[in-house]
Amino acid sequence: MTPKIILDCDPGHDDAMAILMAGRHTDLLGITTVSGNAPLSMTTPNALMTAQILDLDVEVHAGADRPLVAPAKHATEVHGATGLDGPVRPQLDRGPTSHDAVRFIIETLRSTNDVWLVPIGPLTNIALAFRQAPDIIERVAGISIMGGSATFGNVTSTAEFNVWADPEAAAVVFESGAHISMAGLNVTHQYYVDREVISELREMSDGGRHHAATFAADLFDFYVGSYMTRTGKERVALHDPVAVMAVTHPELLEMESRHVVVEIAGKHTRGMTVVDERGFGAASTNCDVGYSIDRDKAMRLFLDTIATYT
Repeated sequence: MTPKIILDCDPGHDDAMAILMAGRHTDLLGITTVSGNAPLSMTTPNALMTAQILDLDVEVHAGADRPLVAPAKHATEVHGATGLDGPVRPQLDRGPTSHDAVRFIIETLRSTNDVWLVPIGPLTNIALAFRQAPDIIERVAGISIMGGSATFGNVTSTAEFNVWADPEAAAVVFESGAHISMAGLNVTHQYYVDREVISELREMSDGGRHHAATFAADLFDFYVGSYMTRTGKERVALHDPVAVMAVTHPELLEMESRHVVVEIAGKHTRGMTVVDERGFGAASTNCDVGYSIDRDKAMRLFLDTIATYT
């Protein structure tokens, strides 16, 4: 049975590829956007641009333009000034369906059964929806998050960007009682793009005639290049599609039930997802945490999915 999802995102190179995966492997009820990798004024057009290039007939609803409490923070050094630097940007032929993503989330969950929320940016929209309409929490089939980590951070030594950008919102979601799965950095760093993947996409692109493959290759040229500039490594983690695959192809991941809380006050640990690994005497579990992914099978799935966009 094809899962029904709402994809909540802040495109972002890896967000765009998560949209690509969701467009073929889910019943994509809508895309909601949030401030994160770039300001909302860019993430919403980026979602619209991605849907247009992929020829996806899906509603896009603009959401929160800032976190619940803290000032907005962005990842320009990773994704560029637009959030999707690299490809030539076409003129948009569509606009957002609404500027009230939270209302869209609430109304969809109230009217439709068995919907997964797949937030792959800061959790602001989801937290606002849960605060405004707590009745929807028990209606959610699950929440598949790209965010957090069971080990290391990226924006700080302990915190991953999506949670760090709005830890108060993340705390609301993790404490909600909803069924959560977490694709954190410890697993998403196992799923990477390198020059070999880009070469296969260039071959698939057929001189630019295959728009999806060309789009992905152009994105990855910038994405890998920016990571190489900062780290010296010619490969970069493709984080966000992992959260989609956790719903559509769970057999590709190994998950373990854990109790996870979000640190919102620590001087050096704000935004950290604290994963209880003790295995004894722990609080009741609230999250399925990803620990490994079959990278080769998952990458083959990704490339085969791109091939279906002709």
